Amino acid sequence: EILRCLVGSEMCIRDSYITAKCIKRRIKMEDIEIARNTQLEKITKIAEEMNIQEDQLEQYGKYKAKISPEVYKNLKDKKDGKLILVTAINPTPLGEGKTTMAIGLADGLRKTGKNAVLALREPSLGPVFGIKGGATGGGHSQIAPMEDINLHFTGDIHAITSANNLLSAMIDNHIYFGNELGFDRVVWKRCVDLNDRQLRVVNTGLSQEKNIVPRMDGFDISVASEIMAIFCLATDINDLKRRIGNIIVGYTKENKPITAKDLKADGAMTVLLKDAINPNLVQSLEQTPAIVHGGPFANIAHGCNSIIATKLALKLGDYVVTEAGFGADLGAEKFLDIKCRKANLKPDAVVCVATIKALKYHGGVAKEEVQNENIMALERGMNNLFKHIDNLQNVYGLNVIVAINKYTHDTEAEIKFLQEKLQEKGINLSLVESWEKGGEGAKDLAQKIVDLVQEPSDFKFAYELNETIENKIKAVAQKIYGAEDVEFTEEAKLHIKEIEDLGYSNLPVCIAKTQYSFSDDPKNLECKEPFNIHVQDVVLRAGAEFIVVLTGKIMTMPGLPKIPSAENIDLDENGNICLLYTSPSP
Repeated sequence: EILRCLVGSEMCIRDSYITAKCIKRRIKMEDIEIARNTQLEKITKIAEEMNIQEDQLEQYGKYKAKISPEVYKNLKDKKDGKLILVTAINPTPLGEGKTTMAIGLADGLRKTGKNAVLALREPSLGPVFGIKGGATGGGHSQIAPMEDINLHFTGDIHAITSANNLLSAMIDNHIYFGNELGFDRVVWKRCVDLNDRQLRVVNTGLSQEKNIVPRMDGFDISVASEIMAIFCLATDINDLKRRIGNIIVGYTKENKPITAKDLKADGAMTVLLKDAINPNLVQSLEQTPAIVHGGPFANIAHGCNSIIATKLALKLGDYVVTEAGFGADLGAEKFLDIKCRKANLKPDAVVCVATIKALKYHGGVAKEEVQNENIMALERGMNNLFKHIDNLQNVYGLNVIVAINKYTHDTEAEIKFLQEKLQEKGINLSLVESWEKGGEGAKDLAQKIVDLVQEPSDFKFAYELNETIENKIKAVAQKIYGAEDVEFTEEAKLHIKEIEDLGYSNLPVCIAKTQYSFSDDPKNLECKEPFNIHVQDVVLRAGAEFIVVLTGKIMTMPGLPKIPSAENIDLDENGNICLLYTSPSP
């Protein structure tokens, strides 16, 4: 069956006993081969077409480079292009292809003669070696060099990890040499860019050396570090240093905050990030320019690429396609309520991505059976799509189009049913085949987007900053998630009071929640019954300038799955990266 799968037999894909995992590995291997067999332009040529000179690039080989801040300074008075946000329904373990859609749309816009630029996030090694895999698109809609981008790229996330852990080292070193600042409670965690549940809670300082003070500590994944959030929300290197200095790393007995600036760590940390802060330029397989920079997760962080990259792209392109992580309840909400508020941005159109199989999954069908025709499940699952559309149109006042990532096993009956239901609600739809056909398969979506961005919209936020912290959390939970109410633990209430007493109550909220459901329960897919959101804790991120709200059982350090992707990644005899195939479960 694996051999049949490898040669692309449609019957193999249809057979219910071939697991989604086997199919995913086959597709990923095809992605590698497609990327490897596509001739890329030299990055200097891609830059030249955007009027970026070679001396304004710092090249990392032939196909990737960092862009000098001088480019934006020279273009700051130029009119911005149109901003298109790509988001999605709540994701499933099957994957909905949001990044593939964003890349395909940008390629499709170029096919129709438009000057389009991509602005995307950098992948984290956690998902690459975990369960989700890479984040460079798929099929004929990829950014490249794919293997480099998915692994170390230009070292940005490594620099963020180093800056984060330098601060940790300086905290414990300060305590070792007498604790002049009076640390009573340390709240800063170490980080690593891998999934490792064993590091969620650790004891440090156990060497029994004189003056070492043992304490409880823990690790976050690097993309959940406050440094990553600051990196993506800073407007330039000076703003980056200011924000780093404002990071609260601990408290005294009198509950006075101690900052990175108090430790005199802000300068050295900024030095570690001085090159990383410049955005990265790569290309799609169809030579569409792609600015890839920053990579916070959307379920535990704010899920958007850097403000620097997005603003630069808006000066370089007439149409800028960007994405926000996971479903619109997470990535799009944070893009709109946090990033757009800070950067004074406004999307001209929003693409909401879905697949028919994902809609059936949200309608209660097991993942092994989503390829079978099931109109009733499709109808139930469309409630998830409708809620996201309602939020984007009526809460945020934006123009929305639904893009269906089309699969060969989608039946004519299912497609017709979906089209009719969306037409009944006056929602525009495009069937997209960019995985198979690249930009050609997204031309219909591109043409509809060109029309949609001309329509007027009335963008507004889900809440105002002058509301109380509790009311801001409730606004997102009730308006966006559809919750009845919010329940706060006593610890969360205490920390909200502390944040208010410190004068930070006017910051936006960044809610950490499962991506799989509107609720905080990943198994509650349909959300048919009334539900509440359960806030376990609230954490001030003074440098990032938002308040993190931890709900349900969300973790800021993910774990690996039972069979991580790392087991199937290897080098072949020629030194090329390859994926191994293992026998699927029956």
